[in-house]
Order: sequence, then C-alpha cells, then structure tokens
Amino acid sequence: MNISEQLAKLANANIYFDKTLVFVCVTLVVFGYLMVSSASLHLGAKLTGNLLHYPMRQLLHIVLGLVIGFCVCLVPMSFWEKTGPVLFFVGLVLLVVVLIPGVGIKVNGSMRWLSLLGIRVQVSEIMKLVVVIYMAGFVTRHHDFVRESVYGLIRPLLLLSSACVLLLFEPDMGSAVVIVTIAMGVMFLSGARLQQFVVLIFGIIGVGVLAIVYSDYRSARVTSFLHPWEDPFGKSFQLVQALISFGRGEWTGVGLGSGVQKLFYLPEAHTDFLFSVIAEEMGLLGVVGVIILFALLVWRAFVIAALAEQLNEKFSAFIAYGLGIWFAFQSFVNMGVNMGVLPTKGLTLPFMSYGGGSMIVMCAAMALLYRVYSDMITLQKNKASRHE
Repeated sequence: MNISEQLAKLANANIYFDKTLVFVCVTLVVFGYLMVSSASLHLGAKLTGNLLHYPMRQLLHIVLGLVIGFCVCLVPMSFWEKTGPVLFFVGLVLLVVVLIPGVGIKVNGSMRWLSLLGIRVQVSEIMKLVVVIYMAGFVTRHHDFVRESVYGLIRPLLLLSSACVLLLFEPDMGSAVVIVTIAMGVMFLSGARLQQFVVLIFGIIGVGVLAIVYSDYRSARVTSFLHPWEDPFGKSFQLVQALISFGRGEWTGVGLGSGVQKLFYLPEAHTDFLFSVIAEEMGLLGVVGVIILFALLVWRAFVIAALAEQLNEKFSAFIAYGLGIWFAFQSFVNMGVNMGVLPTKGLTLPFMSYGGGSMIVMCAAMALLYRVYSDMITLQKNKASRHE
C-alpha cells in the first residue's frame, strides 16, 4: 500500500489518541522549548549575533518532528515488524559512517553526529528507536526460544554488541547502556527466565566495569562523580555548576529567564544539562513537575502495552514496552547526572533538550506509540461490535 492509499485510508478511519499521553507530550515539548529559549538566548547572541538563533532552530526541529511523526503514523505496524532487521543493518551502517573522518561531525572530542539538510543528527538516537523495533520483532518471532533457551537471550545481544562497540568508538557509552537496557527490558517482559536473566545482567555489568577501568576518559568521569569537590574547576566543573544550580533554585526557583548558572558557568546548559536550568529557574516545584510528567508518560506506555498484550498483538505490545523503557531510563539517567547521583553521560532529556536529531526521533517514537494505541482501540471496538 503506497502513501496516497494510506492517506485515503487514514482520512476515512477513526483515529484515537490517548488524551493523557497527548497532554504530557505537549506539556513537555512546550515547557522544554521555553527552557531551551531561556538557556540559549545569551549563547546565540555571542556565537551568532542572533539572540533567537537557538529558539528558532529548536522550533524548526519541533515542526520537522511533527511532520515526520505524522508520516510514521501512516505506516502500518506490520511494516515495522517485517523491516526490523533491515532497519538494524541500516543503523549499523550509519554508526560506521559517522566514524569516517570528514563525514562524521566531531564535537567536544566525540564523533556522534551527521549533518542532514543542515541539521545535526545524532546517529545513536536513531539506533535507539531501531533497537526498539528490532527487539520487538525478535521476541515476537522467537517468543518460546527466548523463554526456554539461554542462547535465546544471548543471540540478540551478540548482534547488539556490534552496535555497542561502534558506539564506544565514538565514544558514547551512555547510548550503548541505553540500547542494552532496552534490549534486556524487552526480553525480560517477554518472559525470559529470571535465573538466566540475572546471570546475564551480572555478565553485562562486568563488561561495563572493564570498559570503565580500561579507559582513562571513563575512569576520570566516575572519579569526578564520586568526589566532585576535589577538583571543582577541572574534571568536576560541570557537575559542580549543576549542583550550584539546584542549590540556587530552592523551592520555587529564581524565575524564568533569571538564572545565572546558564550564563557561561554551566556547560551545555541548553542540551544535556537543561534539567539543572529548570532546577535553578523553577525550583523544586519545577523539578517535581517534570518528574511527574515523565512518570505519566512511562505509565501510559506500559498501559498501552498491556492493552496490546490482552488483544494478543505481541509486536505492538513489545514496541510500547520498549518505548516506555527507553523514555524511563534515558530521562532517569539525564536527571541523575544533573543531580550528581550518576556519572556524567551525554544523554539528552527526552522531548525537552535542544537538538534536531533528538527531537525528531522522539517525535517519531511517540508517533509509533500513538499508532499502537489507535490500532488497539480500533481492534477492541471491532471485537466488541462483533460480539453484539
């Protein structure tokens, strides 16, 4: 079925939206846009001479994300199920391409970005969505294999390890951890045996520890996280400035636009450390509000997944589970890093941080979740009408 036929079908079909999910997403995107604007006005004026440089680009990112999200909604779930392995291979190719000198864009010592039509796209963000689709298809096709065999758990991880190795070359250990967490979470929810699962987790943790121990770059980050005040103007500078932001915010914050830490004290204030700007300008109330919104987002994703399972739509269920795990883990890590309870990692705050690739991919992921919900409500209503 081509796109025009899909559009015609969509026009004549009843489209259902989870109202809570729509409210949460709109609130996160709008509030995130306001905070990005507040955190980047001075940066745009200094670097480009245009006060609105970053707010205008972020608005463009949001519009593109909505357009691509609409296109994703047109695609039936059967298409994603069939093309999961192909998409994974394409993702691997992109991870290789981004490492090619002159092709990949290097920022702060990391080769993570490709430039597409003037927009920097972080390949690891695309890969996270691809892993959700691939793993959902894998556990759907090999459900009994995953539940009964140790190799059923190891087999997809062996394939994912190639992506993780490429990510470590960028280096981007944070995204590698997110990908492994998505894969492990989906396999666990598909019914993997707990004993085998626990053993596998300890093995993965061991590999992660070795990756940290044998890398001076990663070891330094862990050391600075454990003892931030030993080197507040060196390795721990970013973390210390983030902690100061939280301290200044107190209960209600200093007010939107009135923060000081974003003024060239706190690095990456509009991207990875946007949560610290929220803490300073909106205080504890703003921080708790954002946490509640993400909790609602993850809760609705799991509710939709449970509904799909009840209707025996396994692939759709695991898509929703995978997206819920992704949103939950990445937001948890970003917030934890900002608050100093986790080592510094270059992970954005979903739907809120500045970045074209991140915003577009998140909109596509959310559109996929909307499609699952709409399909399940339609299926549920059709079954009810047949029984009447």
